[in-house]
Amino acid sequence: MRALLLSLLLTISVATPAHATSGFVVLRDVDPTVQHDIRYYTAHNFVGTRIDGYRAPLCILTKQAAKALRTVQREMLKQGYTLKVYDCYRPQRAVDHFVRWARDLADQRMKPEFYPRVDKTRLFEDGYIAEKSGHSRGSTLDLTIVKLPPRHQRPYVPGERLVDCAAPNRFPDNTVDMATGYDCFDTLSHTDDPRVTGQARENRQLLKSAMVRAGFRNLAEEWWHFTLNDEPFPDTYFNFPVAR
Repeated sequence: MRALLLSLLLTISVATPAHATSGFVVLRDVDPTVQHDIRYYTAHNFVGTRIDGYRAPLCILTKQAAKALRTVQREMLKQGYTLKVYDCYRPQRAVDHFVRWARDLADQRMKPEFYPRVDKTRLFEDGYIAEKSGHSRGSTLDLTIVKLPPRHQRPYVPGERLVDCAAPNRFPDNTVDMATGYDCFDTLSHTDDPRVTGQARENRQLLKSAMVRAGFRNLAEEWWHFTLNDEPFPDTYFNFPVAR
């Protein structure tokens, strides 16, 4: 009996996800109303395949970041919108996958959608790919806004014809217009690019203003990218998988 109990305890210990004891939470447990479109769990991303370390389509964040995001979501809901997250915590093994892909210049299958005007040889130099990411610290996330009630979004079909991420007829995401799609490697993705005007500019500022009020800062080169100012792990890059 004692041996059986010990065996069960060991099994529980091994099965417990690393984030459960390191200050991380699953966003759905904090606010189940936030929409999810975890692109790196799918093939609809600039690599064209599921990324290493994404074992479930989950948004995992530090407790502090998740609570701050819940504040933003409450504000958005009052205005008739909902947040939608594309990526949250990103394990280092996923970043390593990006680096390997970027060095493989022969693999350009997703170029027509995600980087049509950028030569792949410049991805490191231009800052689109790096060997470390703030996402791995757990308090950075990529997100956008969806008008309520959310419209249906058709699934991406691997192998379908790709459309420029800055084109008016780009992939039919159900979000508000932000002038580019998510992960669009283009200067038009810069949050305050003067070429972005009208409703798209207003939408970007709506997202940015709400996030800033809740304690996040925006990455100027990516309208979708935000980091909690007082992140609890500013110097730690985690590598546990995205999983329950």
